[in-house]
Amino acid sequence: MSASWCYMRKFYREFSIKLYKPLIVRSSSYSISSCRFCSTYDKSKGNAEKKKTKAKQGKGGLVYESATYLVPTEPGDKKDVSCPLPRSYSPEFVESAWYDWWVAMKFFTPEYGEQKGSTRQKFIMCIPPPNVTGTLHLGHAITNTIQDALVRWHRMRGFETLWLPGCDHAGIATQVVVEKALWRTRRQTRHDIGRDAFIQEVWNWKQSKGEVIYDQMKKLGSSLDWNRACFTLDKNLSDAVAEAFVRLHDEGLIYRKKKMVNWSCQLQSVISDIEVENIFLKKRTHLNIPGYQNQVEFGALTSFAYPVVGKDEEIVVSTTRPETMLGDTAVAVNPLDTRYQHLRGCSVQHPIDGRQLPVVFDESVEIDFGTGAVKITPAHDKTDYNIGQRHGLPSVSVISRTGVMENVGAPYAGMKRFDARKKVVEDLKRRKLFRGTESHTMTIPICSRSKDVIEPMVMDQWFINMEEMSEMAVEAVKSKQLSFVPEYHEKVWFNWLKDAQEWCISRQLWWGHRIPAYLAYDKTKSLEKSVWVVAKTHKEAVKKAIQVLDTSEEDLVINQDEDVLDTWFSSGLFPFSPLGWPNQTVDLSKYYPISLMETGSDILFFWVARMVMLGMKLTNQLPFSKVLLHGLLRDAHGRKMSKSLGNVIDPLDVISGITLEDLHKKVEDSNLSAQESETAKEGQRRDFPRGIPACGTDALRFMLCSYDFKDDEIPMNVDHVQARRHFCNKIWNGFKFVTSCTDAVVEYSDPLVLSADLIDKWILSRLCNMVELCNEGFKSYDLQVCTKALQNFWVTDFCDIYLEYSKPIMNSESVEKREATLQILCLCVDTFLRALSPFMPYLSEELFQRLPIVDKEVSVCVAKYPETDDIPFRDLELEAAVERVKAVATHVLSVANGYSIKSNVLKVYVRVPQESSLNTPGLIQALQVISRSKSVEMVAKEMPADCTLYHLENNIDIGIILKDIIDVNMEKEKINKKLEKLEKKIGQLLKTSKMTSQKREKLQTEIMELETMSQLLKDSLSELEKMRTEKLD
Repeated sequence: MSASWCYMRKFYREFSIKLYKPLIVRSSSYSISSCRFCSTYDKSKGNAEKKKTKAKQGKGGLVYESATYLVPTEPGDKKDVSCPLPRSYSPEFVESAWYDWWVAMKFFTPEYGEQKGSTRQKFIMCIPPPNVTGTLHLGHAITNTIQDALVRWHRMRGFETLWLPGCDHAGIATQVVVEKALWRTRRQTRHDIGRDAFIQEVWNWKQSKGEVIYDQMKKLGSSLDWNRACFTLDKNLSDAVAEAFVRLHDEGLIYRKKKMVNWSCQLQSVISDIEVENIFLKKRTHLNIPGYQNQVEFGALTSFAYPVVGKDEEIVVSTTRPETMLGDTAVAVNPLDTRYQHLRGCSVQHPIDGRQLPVVFDESVEIDFGTGAVKITPAHDKTDYNIGQRHGLPSVSVISRTGVMENVGAPYAGMKRFDARKKVVEDLKRRKLFRGTESHTMTIPICSRSKDVIEPMVMDQWFINMEEMSEMAVEAVKSKQLSFVPEYHEKVWFNWLKDAQEWCISRQLWWGHRIPAYLAYDKTKSLEKSVWVVAKTHKEAVKKAIQVLDTSEEDLVINQDEDVLDTWFSSGLFPFSPLGWPNQTVDLSKYYPISLMETGSDILFFWVARMVMLGMKLTNQLPFSKVLLHGLLRDAHGRKMSKSLGNVIDPLDVISGITLEDLHKKVEDSNLSAQESETAKEGQRRDFPRGIPACGTDALRFMLCSYDFKDDEIPMNVDHVQARRHFCNKIWNGFKFVTSCTDAVVEYSDPLVLSADLIDKWILSRLCNMVELCNEGFKSYDLQVCTKALQNFWVTDFCDIYLEYSKPIMNSESVEKREATLQILCLCVDTFLRALSPFMPYLSEELFQRLPIVDKEVSVCVAKYPETDDIPFRDLELEAAVERVKAVATHVLSVANGYSIKSNVLKVYVRVPQESSLNTPGLIQALQVISRSKSVEMVAKEMPADCTLYHLENNIDIGIILKDIIDVNMEKEKINKKLEKLEKKIGQLLKTSKMTSQKREKLQTEIMELETMSQLLKDSLSELEKMRTEKLD
């Protein structure tokens, strides 16, 4: 309903139509202000808070007020909550001091709450370790928020909880950053200073920058056990990596072989599939490629001829990479293709160097594609490599690791690969073997780190055989030992693992886990007899090499492999390596396997699958039994977040606020090109014209959990965070009202013993409903159910109805009624804050500490999470009756809003069947409070003569006296103008012609919405005409 309302609201605003809808979010157009200061002073506490008030009104928007907590508080000390609360919610004030106190109190450790002789259920998670290089982005934020909400919920339910923090060394990313810094500051490369000195430079950088990511996690309120924080290059984790490598090698699962891999000419390293961005091109496209002054053309299919040796005919082949034809070693056709059967055993002549190449017949060739013949370059194409292996073709590398041509004659030798592309086409034309070029769809593999085009290359690398381990991972899911949420990921899991390829785990870097493999030879013998030995230490390697080579230590020459391991290898051990594996530590025995693995669906195979496979192989058990996957975060327009689009959002900018100018500065300080930078800034100007206001951690967290994050894609809109900030302010104001009702500490008794009021019973029933929905949402991992239940209860039930209903009671003379109502108010607030805590830890703690009730826990984050057994007050019949009251009230308010009058001048009459629960006095009083009307009277038969009659469902009739309250002629004139505008808009939309089916469907929905509003206006005209006629009579 709220979604459809948001969709309709744009029309209401466009046509200036006032239609009442309760609980809508008010304007979310806010901007950053430059503030002046004023202060609130308390003699007993000194300067407790400093308020910032707006200096000016932003164009089209309001300015948030903020306050700063200024009571001197040492890190780890409890925040002083005796100072008065600021006038309105301020995240800067609320979020001060709490986190350090939580950590100091050891709330986040599994040992907290431990009692000797008793056992507790366990809930264990590990964080997907973020890269040490960077800062948090919203992808990290949603992961952290989901995990933290789950951990906090289990902790509050009495579970022994452990959430393991860690940071990844991020081999390529970190090395690139430090190399750039080294060049920028000293004009030196890593080769200039040597491996040992460079590694020390990276460690220095890590020490100065590495805590940034942890500080950001703390800012998000992540309840991680920092005593167990680890880094993937820590000694114990490095020992675990070496142990895993050696074990897998000794079993024959890790080996060294020559195979085709992804090579980055810019990084000078093999990279993993996840670091390759496949860019789809629909047509000829020119791209900026590092190392080239001019743009390089892609998406062009070039055709040329191979003359058949000894025959007066030719075979035409096509390629999007003409430069690779210099490494062709065959032409292939399908064995079923009748056009080429006569060429069995024949050869073709290479158009450039004259080599004779065989014509081979292979079933993988598509008969219907082009001429049905393809060129085969085994050294530079994965498909061609496999064909070459099947037919025993030579593999000739013509592109070097630096991206220049090699093993070719003049003039190509030493030429850059894409420059050679142009030269090859020129030479083919000159030899009259060029057969044309055309635009062609294709996919370009781009290195995500360097933006260079990936070059497939055949080279010796270390690999892991995944066949046995992938079968184990498949069987774990089939046998229900391992499950996925959502379940549909099982099919994807099976589909990927059934064809799991060898995993290349070596990288040509200096930063990372150096491969524990050593090349050894006897210096008295030929180098050809050198061998690779694998060992955890150099000493062990020497011992093994002496035995294998049957030599002495004096004659042994041994050198460790220069390469390092793929970062994903060490990450695959993360559920157990931080706990002490391979040693049988106390932590490993207590906290492994972990309970749940939550992460993004985009790394299901790169991380989750490898954790499962390595965990089962190395520890003989699954590292976790359940995997919760969230989708890919996208911007408000549905686009993937990208720096070049300017839509990447730093969560700290949402928390603390940032101006448009500072957003631009971030783009300027990045490594984007001038064109990309301008595109990014234009995107920022469009999406954040007044910057991003300070919304606070709690609003961001609540918003991220409000999405159905199990969807494949999650649309992120900063406006949604602002709406949640407004909700925080609603909580703030409601709390302030409740605490203003008493100066004493409230001691609970059974609330229904003190009160028999129907609305009291109703709010307790709604409270029970909220608690039930929250727990159900957590159990099913539908956190959006929890956030919706919390927001609906506080805004719709508690503030809009019960608070309004309680105000006259709290001002009455009846001590007994005041006491009963106060207890219910405090019970609602107490229960709500505890239910809210996993999502809004800061705000819930600030208010919980100030709630005047007895026997509170020391902190809301370790207080008992509400259960329905604690609030057994559900009454579905009463809730249904109050829903009817709300329907009547909503209609009354809608009428008042439609005629731009206040509802407190309206006399309302309601006619219902005799047996209706609406005849109950308590509900009649509630109706008057909710509708804010002057009076409400139930009638048995006839309505008063002057009433305008409205018919609702469930046999409810409403009569409202509008006579002498509204100017009929003026209202008719206003409605006619709006109706004219609406009908004009409908006419324009009906004339729209060319569009996609999706847009047509959206257009039809839009027209239907407009026609509905048009009918509403016509109905209003009819009512006004009826009133005018009655007045004349």
